[in-house]
Amino acid sequence: MNKKLGYSLALAVALAAPFIGYPVFLAKLLCFALFACAFNLLIGFTGLLSFGHAAFFGGAGYVVGNALKVWGWPVELSLAMGLLTGAGLGLVMGGLAIRRQGIYFSMITLALAQMVFFVALRAGGFTGGEDGLQGVPRGSVLGMIDLGSDLTLYFFVLALAVGAFALIVRTVHSPFGQLLMAIKENEPRAVSLGYDVDKYKLLAFVLSAALAGLAGGLKVLVQGFETLTDVHWTMSGLVVLMTLVGGMGTLAGPILGALIIIMLENKLGDWGIYLSSVSGIEWFTTIGEAVNMVVGLIFIICVLAFRRGIIGEFLAWTRKKPVIKTA
Repeated sequence: MNKKLGYSLALAVALAAPFIGYPVFLAKLLCFALFACAFNLLIGFTGLLSFGHAAFFGGAGYVVGNALKVWGWPVELSLAMGLLTGAGLGLVMGGLAIRRQGIYFSMITLALAQMVFFVALRAGGFTGGEDGLQGVPRGSVLGMIDLGSDLTLYFFVLALAVGAFALIVRTVHSPFGQLLMAIKENEPRAVSLGYDVDKYKLLAFVLSAALAGLAGGLKVLVQGFETLTDVHWTMSGLVVLMTLVGGMGTLAGPILGALIIIMLENKLGDWGIYLSSVSGIEWFTTIGEAVNMVVGLIFIICVLAFRRGIIGEFLAWTRKKPVIKTA
């Protein structure tokens, strides 16, 4: 399928979705889809596995939440501050970790992200501690567009998510993106050609962190609260899972992976309760509560059966599909 046609169909589905489903939940899906795409820019196209992206996602969320609730800033400025927060944290963390490779790089990002988590836990005056930030207002855009309507909020989030995705696509297909992929494939060769690979990897890290910060800020705007869950290491693991399930190194894979994982997290408990009430077997309720166990099982299946992820395997299958010539 032509890529432009695929993007057009996906956009048409996204535009029609809020008239069929719950707009707030769909907006939340968009936030996590953007988060996964930001992470994929780093691991899928640069080859850097970060276990610290929760710091950018949750850290920006706290800043946006305070900007909207405490400081009284407009939505545009608050989200811009969230994006800059993600970029700033990415610059600091990337500057410390980027000279390391492999597992050492991953462990440094994890350690630095856990430092951000403990700061968020202790700085109760800013983050709300274990209670988190509650009652974050939605506000309005340009003083004219009220985001109090769920439908309006969804289309606002959709517009920003589409813009961010377009930026990622443009980046991947730019000379800068091609160089990132060259670094991923053969870093010593890129060094031998005279490129400062650390500089380019740091730029990719900061861009990925900034987009993750935008996703975290949008999530606070959608849900109206921010908690420690978003800065915990499990959130970093969750975005890794989304990317691998959908297809690392593909543009659409992280979006699909985010949709699958978040929908499972939100719907699995309801399915368990429903099956329990219908069958009278409490075991089904236990399945609904053990979301992480079921998600982990899906991850194992994907690793064993879909090594490239769902989208990756589909693309590989279409390339291998024989072309039937007609006379």
